[in-house]
Amino acid sequence: MTRNHDEQTITDAVLERLGDARSARMRQVSEALVRHLHDFIRDIEPTQAEWAAAIDFLTRVGHKCDDRRQEFILLSDTLGASMLVDAINHRHDDGATETTVLGPFFVEARPACAPGENIAPDVDGTPMLVTGSVSGGAAGPLAGASVDTWHADGDGYYDVQNRDRSTMRGRFETDDDGRFRFWTVRPSAYPIPDDGPVGEMLSAQGRHPYRPEHIHFMIAAEGFETLVTHVFARGDPYLDEDVVFGVKDSLVADYVQHDPGIAPDGTAMDRRYVHLHYDFILQPAAPAESPADA
Repeated sequence: MTRNHDEQTITDAVLERLGDARSARMRQVSEALVRHLHDFIRDIEPTQAEWAAAIDFLTRVGHKCDDRRQEFILLSDTLGASMLVDAINHRHDDGATETTVLGPFFVEARPACAPGENIAPDVDGTPMLVTGSVSGGAAGPLAGASVDTWHADGDGYYDVQNRDRSTMRGRFETDDDGRFRFWTVRPSAYPIPDDGPVGEMLSAQGRHPYRPEHIHFMIAAEGFETLVTHVFARGDPYLDEDVVFGVKDSLVADYVQHDPGIAPDGTAMDRRYVHLHYDFILQPAAPAESPADA
């Protein structure tokens, strides 16, 4: 039947139209989307005005996106969808460092940096030394691993939000012992951008927009899965209320305060600073599928 559909027959009619999808995966995804979307609509029984408001909301989410802001990622993050996708794709239990969301502020154009370089030379704030290592677990230290990092400043802003050039982000390479180090400024807890439709949604849901203090890392090495994660500051008041649901106990570490003196990397400091150390363990990449297995 191709006409005269009602709220009980419309779903089967749409599903029937998907039989010629270009691939089995496209058909699977499309059918699941239609079934769950229709069940959702039948569950909440929206008025015409509510349906129009939903269309307007999604339209405004799209209009808010540009090369410096991704409102759809914010929407996915705040609804827990990003962390759900992350969890499904990282079902590891072998001691590898846990993953979390990429977030909307990663950029492809980030500078390559020398060991120990200060990635925030023009940013006011508390100096922060970050040290760590990258290993493959039983494979031992990983030399030449790529360590990307980025974070907000002490006021909670990323460079793409209020600066004209890249800062507080960089790409490092581990040494022969799998170690890396750099200087920056201490970040802070911050609200995600809430001046758009996602912020309106959070307000309507009675939620705050805050994320706990953290530094982002993306670590890659040949033969291993690329790790996307954060390291959160122990004691932050938002650890149990992260607006994007990204906190895991294993990713919480001490941001240790130090008085002036010689820092662990040998730098002479004439002011108080903070030191974060974290050791990352990468998950071995899954074996490539052979033609016989495809």
